[in-house]
Amino acid sequence: QVQLVESGGGLVQAGGSLRLSCAASGSIFSAKYMGWYRQAPGNQRELVATIMSGGSTNYAASVKGRFTISSDNAKNTVYLQMNSLKPEDTAVYYCNMRTWYGDDNWGQGTQVTVSS
Repeated sequence: QVQLVESGGGLVQAGGSLRLSCAASGSIFSAKYMGWYRQAPGNQRELVATIMSGGSTNYAASVKGRFTISSDNAKNTVYLQMNSLKPEDTAVYYCNMRTWYGDDNWGQGTQVTVSS
């Protein structure tokens, strides 16, 4: 079993920055990749960024160049550095772990609100 705990969300003005953290515990050895997703009211959950177990990264077009995903394997923690935030980045951000078996594990989510 995997537990994911997000932190770092909050309220920020447009153009500002936030860093989200996701602390993982449990059966993390089965991780294929870790990622961040977000869901705004009335919208479907969408991919923001992923980082593979080998370190390669992938970003949604809407955040490329502004967001950076990274990991600290010693701390079993994944980060999402968000710069140049826009009001349209407002959403609940979820940490995700996809296992090699195809299972998805989710955190409880953290709210990010960007004011204009």
